Parts: sequence; structure tokens; C-alpha cells
Amino acid sequence: MPKSLLEQLPDIVANGRKQAEKILEGIESRHRVGLQTREVVLPARDTAAQDWVTQQNRTSQREVFAPGQASLIENPQATLGAAPEAPWANRLIYGDNLLAMAALLAGDENTPSLRGKVDLIYIDPPFDSKADYRTKVTLPGMEIEQKPTVIEQFAYSDTWSDGTASYLAMITPRLILMRELLADTGSIYVHLDWHVGHYVKLVLDEVFGKDNFTNEIIWKRSEAHSDASAFGAVHDVIFFYKKTRNNIWNRQYTPYTSEYIERQFKYIEQESGRRYRSADLSASGLSGGGYIYEWNGITRSWRCPIQTMERYKSEGRLDYTGKGLVRYKYYLDEMPGLAIQSVWTDIGKIHHLADERISYQTQKPEELLERIVRSSSNEGSLVADFNGGSGTTAAVAEKLGRRWITTDLGKPACMIMRKRLIDQEAKPFLYQAIGDYQVEAAKAHLGRDFRIGDLSQIVLSLYGALPLPPDVNPQRNLGQIAGMALGAGRGSKTLVLADSPNKLTGMATLKKAIAQRDNLMGGWDRVVVLGWNFEPSIGETITALNDSRLEVLVIPPDLMDRLKKKGGIDKLRGQVRFSSLQYLTIEPITRQVSANAGDEPSTETLTVKLKNYVLLSPEAINLDDANRQALQQVANKEPLALIEYWAVDPDYDGKVFRSVWQDYRGNTANDADVLRVVTQAQVTVAAKTGARKVCVRVVDVFGFEAEVVSTVEAA
Repeated sequence: MPKSLLEQLPDIVANGRKQAEKILEGIESRHRVGLQTREVVLPARDTAAQDWVTQQNRTSQREVFAPGQASLIENPQATLGAAPEAPWANRLIYGDNLLAMAALLAGDENTPSLRGKVDLIYIDPPFDSKADYRTKVTLPGMEIEQKPTVIEQFAYSDTWSDGTASYLAMITPRLILMRELLADTGSIYVHLDWHVGHYVKLVLDEVFGKDNFTNEIIWKRSEAHSDASAFGAVHDVIFFYKKTRNNIWNRQYTPYTSEYIERQFKYIEQESGRRYRSADLSASGLSGGGYIYEWNGITRSWRCPIQTMERYKSEGRLDYTGKGLVRYKYYLDEMPGLAIQSVWTDIGKIHHLADERISYQTQKPEELLERIVRSSSNEGSLVADFNGGSGTTAAVAEKLGRRWITTDLGKPACMIMRKRLIDQEAKPFLYQAIGDYQVEAAKAHLGRDFRIGDLSQIVLSLYGALPLPPDVNPQRNLGQIAGMALGAGRGSKTLVLADSPNKLTGMATLKKAIAQRDNLMGGWDRVVVLGWNFEPSIGETITALNDSRLEVLVIPPDLMDRLKKKGGIDKLRGQVRFSSLQYLTIEPITRQVSANAGDEPSTETLTVKLKNYVLLSPEAINLDDANRQALQQVANKEPLALIEYWAVDPDYDGKVFRSVWQDYRGNTANDADVLRVVTQAQVTVAAKTGARKVCVRVVDVFGFEAEVVSTVEAA
């Protein structure tokens, strides 16, 4: 007879602890998981806005974290001293939150560990096993419905593969890592509903301790609705735990209602006209006793010493009953309101016309997060949300002067958050991804001792290639198409190279592949390069090589997740599609120098114009046939309409992209078209001599990225 969920729970928690302990051990190793900064986002919604770079010393910026230290973004003079303080920058992280937390705990040479540094964590994890989180993409003249990405699907199906038991197995190690990140004065709020809330409460008790359970908050999220067979489910629960008794706490209040005021503050002072209520100052029935003395001819036990009573009198705070008993006046205009209790009925769901609404399925109202953030953090505190979703936590933290970190596994969610923060004109922040995600996924599936050659062999096999002999293939990354004998006739010999996930596939790799095609084992008719990650200029590189016997394909980023799900190579063979690259082309960039009056430094304006965008193979996008055909129509007719976001870095260093200008669909600061981006940018920057290296990055409506790097000579 199978075990009940309660019988499974001890093993679930024990296994979750073991998983978390392995991760914590791994953060001390040389091969710990890290984060890659994909972009430094410097929000500017308007093409006419002053470039942030011209206001700051760009060369002094170091994209590192130092909790508690000043940010150069906020204090540009911080670089002038002999020992400059490292800046803080907020973070938006794409990827599995388990790996993101491991990286935050580990730190690196530029990023101190955040262990014990986070003041507040709020998470709103998915809690409905039957939910279908589809994304609707509105394009000119049509709407496309995209299913979750394969990575999201596998993460989601793993979460619910064994019902609530697998959900608890997923969340337990994550809660343990969150506790490691929390400061001793920190708190965590876990937002759930009736599907799994009571089970997760048991895990929270185990991880944070029953004594640190502070509140079960009931949030009435909607008005009554009809249900033929049950009471209407109109509330969520939010479990509030503190790490220690010394947690940050700022009591919050709601304004008094007029009925409450009439009932409680029913007295009006004749001299001032101030409304007040009074409270008995006698200590009768007070535990611990009081102070015995005579006041107004009455001797009894009072709540305060006589010196305090004298002060109250001088301040006009005393009131008297008809029998001469003294009472204390509480003036209405001095009272903060009613202290908020654990049942919240005053915050409703987001109105369909509200400015904050972004049509994200699980979006929570800002008012809800404002209450939580104000209650359990102070200005400058670090707030984290590891299920970022629509970005409400980050948006609220930004508004309230808190530092923040938010993560999400979905690229659409990360795009929504980035746009929301730019719209909000947030301070510059980092957009990061899990470093070597495929390597970490391979470790999880193949064991910590796996080698890159093992992964290359898997990729070659799934592409349909047989490995070349070891004497000509020491890295085990070369293969030939299966069934094509070395002595076969002309036109049948194809060399396949599987590049490493630890590097960017670019010019050097392609030239090496071409050389091996022409020389290795007597030569080959063509070569196929399979890559995980690519240099920003890969499209230009392929065009410049102009080699018809070279093909470059993308290894599916979810390959290891699919392998794990299917249970082996044989079960996955024939189901993996290696897609063509998506790429961007632009018109030649122009530079125009403007001489400013007086002592003002000269500036120059870069004019950048998009030319074409070629989408990754539509087959690689999780669409049904009808939606795929609709997408193909838009891609053929108006390819630039597929761009969700694009940005310009006028001084690209080849490592970190800094977006000093950006536009995105829905931004009306540059034009009134909410379904298209503008196709031309004019970026004004400080003038410089010599060439500029300009990088243009686009993100399409499905989250795929492409870049062009262009060296622009002086005007």
C-alpha cells in the first residue's frame, strides 16, 4: 500500500536537506555555479533623454555587489578616494532559482557572498497543478498563443509529476537555501492557496522552526463568486516567518473609517475643537500592579507614577469622569490609524483598467507587496523574490528605496520585468543568467564527475553523428553523419563539430571547423557546427565567411532537461531539432559631432537603424500548427514586428553590454505604436576620437536574443 503524504513528508524533508547540503558544499568548490551579466540596463525610455553615460564616469563602474555599501550609481564621487567602495546594483536573473541562489551564496571574485545578507524574501510560487500558463503574444493583425517553453514545461511537470509530494520535494531545498540567504533580522513571506498551503506550512515549520512562525495572513483576493457545490474560494494565505526573534518590524496601519471615528473618538475638546477618546488611568485589574497615591481627591492604584501624571496635566492630556476618576486623552489627529491585523480585506485584485496591470496571469497588486515590504524591511534593505513573475516585488522595492534581487525561469517573465522597471525609470540594474547552465544540468544528470567530452558525445549522437576515432578526436567533439562510411562516394562525407557550452561559438571556432573539414582524414564535403552559446557578431561572421559548405546550428538549450525527462538518449533520439540561428542586420551607423558652446564638452550623435531580423526556426518555438503558420506570415511580411525590445551600447567592451538607450513594444515615449518598436535610434554621447565599437541587441517576442557589433570610424 503506498505511503500517505504525511508518511512521505519526513523523507521529503530529509532528501531536500541532503540536496541543499550538496549545493552548499558545492559553493565552496572551484567549480561553483556562477552568474553571467548579460546586460547592464540603464533605463531611458525617451530617445531625447540625456544619456546616462555622459552624466557618469562609465569607466569607473564595476558590476559587483557589496551589501550595505554605497552605489556609484547613487554616489559617482565614491571613486575619488584611495579605496573606492564597491557599488551595489540590483539584479534581474534569468534561470532556475535553485542555481541562482547557489550562485548568490557562493559569490565570486567580483561578487561577495550574500549569505546572511537578505533582509526580506517574498515568494509566490506556482501552486495549482492544473494551471496552464500560456503566453499570449499580440502581433500586428493577429494574436499568437505560446505554450510554456520546454524548460518551463519540464520544470513545471517535474514539480507536479507525483502530485503534492513532488511539489514539496521541489520547494524544500529552495526554502533551505532561502534561509541561508536571510539575515538574522530577516523575514520570509510565502504566498500560497488551498492547493498546497497546509502542506508547505509543515515544511516551513521544519526549515524555519515552529517558534519563528509569526502569522498566517489571510488575503481576500476577490469578491464572492458562485460555486454550486461549495463555499466560494476567495482568499490566499501568506505564511510569515522570521529567522530569529530580532527581526525587522514596522507596524502598519489603515485609516479609521468614519463609523469607527464616530464610535471611538466621540468627545470634542471645547477649547481646541480636537476630537479624542479617553482611556482609564486606574490600575485596577492590571497585572503587575500600579502606583498608589492620591489624585483629584481619590487614592487608588494608578497606571503611571505621580511625576508622569503631573506631566500629563501640564500637557492638557487629562480628562475626568463625573465621579472624579482621571482618564487619558488620545487625540484623533495624533493617531496613526488601526493596526493591521492578519486578515486583509482592504486590498483587492488589480482592476482591469489599473495603470499597473500588465496582463500577467499571476500578477499581484503593488499595494499587497507595499504592505509586506514596509512591514519587514527598512529603506536600503535588500529584498529578494525568487519567483519574480510580473516583477511586482522588484517594482515596489524600487519605489520604496530598497535594494532588490528577482529571478524567474521564464524568458517572457524576465522580459516583462525588464520592461516594467524601465517604464518605472528604475535605477540601473543588471540582467544576469546562470553561468554554464548546460554544464550544471549535465552535472545533475550525469554526475559531478562528468567531462565536457561526455556532453559532446551526447550532442553528436542526438544529431545522428558517429564519433570519429580517438586518435583524431582527442576532445571527443567530432563526428560523422551516421551511416556515411569514410570511403563513400563524393558528396556524402559530412563532418560534425559539437562545441563546448563553456565557450562562445564564433570566428575562431568556425575557422577551425573549416580547416578540419578541408584537411582532417583527407577532407570532407561539408561541416556542421553545433553550438550552445554564440558570440554577438556570429551572424556577421557567417556572412563574412560566405562558405556554402559550412552550416551553423543551435543546440537546444533544454537538451539536458529533456534527456532527464525522457530517461536516456535512445528515448530522445529523433525528437531533437537543431535550429538555425536567429540574427539581426542593421544599416551602416553614422556619427555626427556637435560642438557645444562655452566650456561644455563636445557631443556626438549616433544614428542606428534596424534593417532585418531573422527569427530562430519557428519549429523551435512551442506553438501549435495554426499559431506557427500565423507567425510565419508576420516573419515574412514584417520581420521587425517580431522585436520586443532593442537596445544600444555605444562603447561596447566585448564583455558586458550596457544599454544606454532602449525601446520596446508598449513604450509610447518614442511613438504611439504599442505593437512595434521604433526602428531608428539617435543616441547622444560624449564625443571621442577614433573608432567606436557599437553593439545593438534585440530580444524578440519569444525571448530569443541576437546582437550586432559594428566598429564605426570617426566622422
